[in-house]
Amino acid sequence: MREFPHHYTATAAGGPDGDVRLEGLRLPPLRSAAPAEFDGPGDRWSPETLVTAAVADCFVLTFRAIAKFSRLPWRSLSCQAKGTLDRVERVTRFTAFTMKVVLRVPAGTSVEQARRLLQRAEESCLITNSLKAPVTLEIDVQAEEPPKVGIGYEEPKAVPA
Repeated sequence: MREFPHHYTATAAGGPDGDVRLEGLRLPPLRSAAPAEFDGPGDRWSPETLVTAAVADCFVLTFRAIAKFSRLPWRSLSCQAKGTLDRVERVTRFTAFTMKVVLRVPAGTSVEQARRLLQRAEESCLITNSLKAPVTLEIDVQAEEPPKVGIGYEEPKAVPA
């Protein structure tokens, strides 16, 4: 990792109507528009969905780093983030985020350790730490079933030639 501070630049450009084009250095452009809730088309990324996606993305990337450092084996992680936008004292802002995470781990993995590391990822996520809104984390750790050996197992019967 490079020393702090880090600097990130993005450019948004658009006209009186239509999409806004979002660009970043060495990144593919994105089209953005107001969400349906603000009379937009509802079929483009919007600032609201981008912020919510950043919460989920940062959580997964933070967990990946923490799990690697802690040597926790895992198979997959899904994080569904839901942002709540509301008016507070005449200002529109995000008032809450809820993340529903499903972590799949191999059989024999400590589910308690996995839960602790998921919690640590939420506490360490730089995006949620940069926002005013509180974050609720709902955790589901699913351990694979151990292979069944010896119980009810029959050797295949030889087929006569």
